[in-house]
Amino acid sequence: MIRLFKVKEKQKETAENAKENGLVKKQSAGELRLHRDISELNMPEECKISFPNGKDDLMDFEITITPYRGYYMGGGFVFTFKVPAVYPHEPPKVKCKTKIYHPNIDLEGNTCLNILREDWKPVLNINTVIYGLYHLFTEPNHEDPLNQEAADLLRDNPKLFGLNVRKSIEGNIWVEAPISLGAKQATSTDSVYLGFCFSVVQPWLYEVEGLCVFGVFFAFRVSTWWGIVLWHIFSPYL
Repeated sequence: MIRLFKVKEKQKETAENAKENGLVKKQSAGELRLHRDISELNMPEECKISFPNGKDDLMDFEITITPYRGYYMGGGFVFTFKVPAVYPHEPPKVKCKTKIYHPNIDLEGNTCLNILREDWKPVLNINTVIYGLYHLFTEPNHEDPLNQEAADLLRDNPKLFGLNVRKSIEGNIWVEAPISLGAKQATSTDSVYLGFCFSVVQPWLYEVEGLCVFGVFFAFRVSTWWGIVLWHIFSPYL
C-alpha cells in the first residue's frame, strides 16, 4: 500500500511539473471527438486498426480489411486515415495503400465513397467510414467508378472480373480467418494461404465434378441397356 501511494505521488508530481513547464498538450475538439469515436469502435471482425506513429498520435492511423467472402476473399487491404483538426466538421482523408483492381478505388489509392465527399455529416463517425469501406469489398459498385475499366468488366462479365481480381492479389493472399481445416479449426491467429489455391484448384474442381456426373450417367445408361438385352435373351426360359 505504501508503494502504491508513492507511485501515485510520483505521477502527480510529474504531471504538475509538466504543466508548469508547458509540456502538457491541450487536445483540440477534433482530437477529443476522435478519441471517443475510437473508444466506441464496433468494426466487422475482418477489420483491424493500428497506429503506425503510436497511440499518442490518434489523428493518423490505418485500417486493414481482410474479406472472408466475395471477389476479394483472402486479400489484405490497408487504408490510411488522416483526420483533420476540424473533425467532425470535415471527413477524414482516406487512401488505400494496397494496389488493387477495384471499380471504386484507383491505382493511386483514391477511394470513391460518398460519405467521404458530399454526403459527409458531423453526426457520422470513424465507424461509419470503416463499414463503408468494408461494403466496397463485399459489394463493389460499378455505377460510381474511379476505375472505369474495372467497373465495365464487373457489369458486363463478372466472371472475368473475378479472375482479374484474383490475379491482382495473387501471391499476397494471407488470410486470418476461422476456416475449418479437417480436424483442426483455424483461429484468427492462424495464417492460411488460400487465394492461390482457390484460383488454381477451383477450375479443376469444376472439371472433376463434370466428369463424375457424366460417369454416373454413362454407367446408368450402360447397365440399363445390358439389362434389356439380357431380359430378351433369357425371358423365354423363365
